[in-house]
Amino acid sequence: MTTGECIFCNIPQDPNDKQVVYRDDRVFVIRDINPQAPVHLLIIPLMHMASLAYVGPGQVPMMGQIFVVAEEMARREGVTISGYRLVMNQGPDSGQVIEHPHVHLLGGKTLPDIA
Repeated sequence: MTTGECIFCNIPQDPNDKQVVYRDDRVFVIRDINPQAPVHLLIIPLMHMASLAYVGPGQVPMMGQIFVVAEEMARREGVTISGYRLVMNQGPDSGQVIEHPHVHLLGGKTLPDIA
């Protein structure tokens, strides 16, 4: 898959776009179109990669920024104290559908145990 074929790479990056609820120089955040919880956000790196297999030392700042932004978005959504879940699927067996690493932030209700 090329960057031009990636749905996340094709989401408008215009800071005024209403679909994007947060954006900085490394990541952007959108609401999941098929939410599995009252709060279901996707935290997406701006840099296209097909999978975590392509993450190396040069991507450490970007990957770290995902977690900084996750906490900020959880605070904005009011789920920091009650709790939230961060999920990153890797590969088809995990349920990864879009070949572009991203983290799901889910909260706003008691989530089922996944252990």
